[in-house]
Amino acid sequence: MSTRRTARVAEAIRQVVSTAILFELRDPRVKNVTVLHVEVPTDLRTAKVYVSIMGDGEGLALQGLNSARGWLQSKIAKALDLRYTPVLTFVNDHGVKKSIEVSRTLRELNLESDKSAEDDFNDFEEAQTSDELDTSEE
Repeated sequence: MSTRRTARVAEAIRQVVSTAILFELRDPRVKNVTVLHVEVPTDLRTAKVYVSIMGDGEGLALQGLNSARGWLQSKIAKALDLRYTPVLTFVNDHGVKKSIEVSRTLRELNLESDKSAEDDFNDFEEAQTSDELDTSEE
């Protein structure tokens, strides 16, 4: 089986699952969930769905997704013409949260470096003005 086909199936599963979660799933535990990508092996019998959960309640959201697994698999079966409907496994991907933390840290470091550069510039200006005053007094 070609990898191009598995990639197309994975993308189709991602679209079906993300649309169903966003518009049709009524579980209050599943909030702020984004489907990032789906990994499907060549036999197409399983699918690992990587999700990003923002805010608190990651465990609750994963429980909600796991309890809605059968419903989501039925949505996939209706939307895709496959011999076997893939069994879904949900995995929390912490990549987005880590990138936000790294961005925040870099922003703080940038502010600190700007502040120290400003202090260095002020020290330089003070030194220049004191040198000018010394030369004018002579």
